[in-house]
Amino acid sequence: MDFFVHKTAIIDEGVSIGAGSKIWHFSHILTGSVIGKNCSFGQNCVIGPYVKMGDGCKVQNNVSVYHGVECEDHVFLGPSAVFTNVMNPRAFIERKEEFRKTILKKGCSVGANATIVCGICIGAYAFIGAGCVVLNDVPAFALMVGNPARQIGWVDKAGVRMIFDRDNRAIDSYDASVYYLDNGEVMCAD
Repeated sequence: MDFFVHKTAIIDEGVSIGAGSKIWHFSHILTGSVIGKNCSFGQNCVIGPYVKMGDGCKVQNNVSVYHGVECEDHVFLGPSAVFTNVMNPRAFIERKEEFRKTILKKGCSVGANATIVCGICIGAYAFIGAGCVVLNDVPAFALMVGNPARQIGWVDKAGVRMIFDRDNRAIDSYDASVYYLDNGEVMCAD
């Protein structure tokens, strides 16, 4: 094996796990799930079934990522973050055919105890603050707080708040990329 699985973790048949990934105590990866390279899953995580996680994802303790959720590369999921996959669950009604797809774009972060309601897209490098309840799509680079989540600014690739100058231009603290704010969207100048 070119990945690590703690002896208390359970990996179902039909799972693909990329090189360098680590799955820690009491976690369970369900059938059909695809885990990219160099991912890390803290203790007590449940992934799947049929979930796709890109390369370099970090999932902290006590996170369940359900069928219908897809994480692109380098997504961070904070401790006890919560995902849903159906809008109106009932214990006595099976609604698996109503699962809604939720997409987390490259490099975004979801803070501890945040709740992500199904059927939305969180944009690239967006930052969802701890305890947020996200009900709607989130733009790339958006900084979100509260319940319900609302945007209070923009962050760069490093998660540092961007300050735009008079020309609506900001420099990324991570890699010096130049961004422009145009009609409520952050656009890379490159």
